[in-house]
Amino acid sequence: MKILAIDTSSKICSVALLEDNVVIDKNELDDGKTHSENLMPLLDELLKRNKINIKQIELLACSVGPGSFTGIRIGVATIKPIAEVLNIKIASVTSLETLARIIEENDTIVSLIDARNNQVYCGIFDKNYNKKEDYIADDINEAIEHIKKYNDIICVGDGAILHKDLLNEKIKDIKFAEENNESAVNVGKIGYKKFLENDLCSADSIVPIYLRKSQAERLKK
Repeated sequence: MKILAIDTSSKICSVALLEDNVVIDKNELDDGKTHSENLMPLLDELLKRNKINIKQIELLACSVGPGSFTGIRIGVATIKPIAEVLNIKIASVTSLETLARIIEENDTIVSLIDARNNQVYCGIFDKNYNKKEDYIADDINEAIEHIKKYNDIICVGDGAILHKDLLNEKIKDIKFAEENNESAVNVGKIGYKKFLENDLCSADSIVPIYLRKSQAERLKK
């Protein structure tokens, strides 16, 4: 099964091709331009380089957030028409899942994404990448109260980097990942797992996951 995966939820615009769970190739770019400028050229170049026609794609995998509000919208808006034209399903993958997939050790994986103003998006997973509880969108101190309930913790993501000192202060023997960037490769791998579990959606049903309102909406309120 050929899988096309995209991730635009962070500052890195990332696309990947997989055959089942095996990576064929990937393109990633962080050049300061918007994802709307980079995504389609990256995708087109990836397909041409591997001599794959878009009609050969059998499954789409897309990161739906949380993260950059604009980036998430661009990714979802791009994947929808492709799914409609090809008449294929989509694996909807959260950015917190994608980060957790980087880790291959420990019992408890904590994905932390910086949401600015001391706020974080937080996902807590077991070693098999299953959620231990609902996602959290809150102040870092509130998130820490949830994290403290678990043992053998390793944190990943830009939120973990930003709040590393506080996490070290509040939680004993906590570890931190060396790699902290989201990737379409992991979106594709999780997408294949969701395919095996029949956990897929259609172009009509895929929706972004924001967890909190945008800054503009909060200021308006």
